[in-house]
Amino acid sequence: MQPITTANLIDCLQWRYATKKFDPSKIIPAETWQALADSLVLTPSSYGLQPWKFIVITNPELKTQLRPLSWNQAQVTDCSHYVVFAIKKNLTAEHVDRFVARTAELRGSSIKSIEGYRNMMVADVVDGARSFNVNEWASRQTYIALGNFMTSAALLGVDTCPMEGIEPVNYDKILELSSQGYATVVACAAGYRAIDDKYASLAKVRFATDDVITNI
Repeated sequence: MQPITTANLIDCLQWRYATKKFDPSKIIPAETWQALADSLVLTPSSYGLQPWKFIVITNPELKTQLRPLSWNQAQVTDCSHYVVFAIKKNLTAEHVDRFVARTAELRGSSIKSIEGYRNMMVADVVDGARSFNVNEWASRQTYIALGNFMTSAALLGVDTCPMEGIEPVNYDKILELSSQGYATVVACAAGYRAIDDKYASLAKVRFATDDVITNI
């Protein structure tokens, strides 16, 4: 694996911004989107449990239904791909067992050999103190996925806009997530900026490095 240069990384991060106006005529190419989908799948999570589902919406009619539930923000309908980040609610031992089985399958090991790890996860997330706020814990995991997705998109020259101005409960109804045991947390529009989006040329406003990073 050949890493990108430090200059390329900073250039991409300087280039990206929370895109306010997408060009609805520009669609993310299939190969590029597949890489972004893979970046979601490859996102790290606590214990590796992946307590989430990513709903990718390209259907114009469905986007139109979601726009009024998103403070009427045009990014929802004008973007190429609209991603809803949802948590798996109230994680159970069954979910942990699915993860353990998948681990054994991909690593060529036995379920018995990782039983101790399985029991530790259940004791913490399902039966332990974390179980009382497990949905909040899962929600924090989705933000790892959101950040990973946005950075990956920037590296591929794809614009994004994270969307917290949404009505999660009503999203769940439209997308029929509750019946599947999932709940909306946040969303992200992805596509290509319109040439007249004035926010694209504004200077980034960040605190000075010394204000936010302490080296000890």
